[in-house]
Amino acid sequence: MLVERALSGSEQVSPDLDMALSAQGLRLFLDSYRENVCVDSVLYADVAMTLSALKEQGYRLAIVTNKPIEFVAPILTKFNLNGLFEEVLGGDSLARKKPDPLPLIHLCQLLDIPEQKCLMIGDSKNDILAAKHAKIQCIGLTYGYNYGENIDIYQPDLVVDQFSQLLSCLASRG
Repeated sequence: MLVERALSGSEQVSPDLDMALSAQGLRLFLDSYRENVCVDSVLYADVAMTLSALKEQGYRLAIVTNKPIEFVAPILTKFNLNGLFEEVLGGDSLARKKPDPLPLIHLCQLLDIPEQKCLMIGDSKNDILAAKHAKIQCIGLTYGYNYGENIDIYQPDLVVDQFSQLLSCLASRG
């Protein structure tokens, strides 16, 4: 979608977009991304500390991203986040990706955890919509990858401005 939008010069993909050009653009993008993954990436404040604290408190952590799975391990390694997550699903791990609920439902089944015991924490409408469709509670982050939209629009169960706020929010849930 990113490449098709770029080639269309718009948020809306042109119906006249040449699919061969799109495929070539995607190959070039993925090759470049592969060579430059994490070159200029920065971890948001308090993410590593918060994830480690949650893991120490007994929370079971997993990642569901729309990023191709091949890029996830290098990112986790770069930010020393290996070992925190029981499962990692990429956008190409299953037949459908967020905002479809399939990845979240699959993860619940894989980890043998009922949806009502899970919580999705996300920074985009795709995260919030997937959680809502899967009947999973969700917390929206006010920063990150949300197409310039306010996360409140998608009505997550809670909105936080800082990742570290998750610790007090979850402590108050009991």
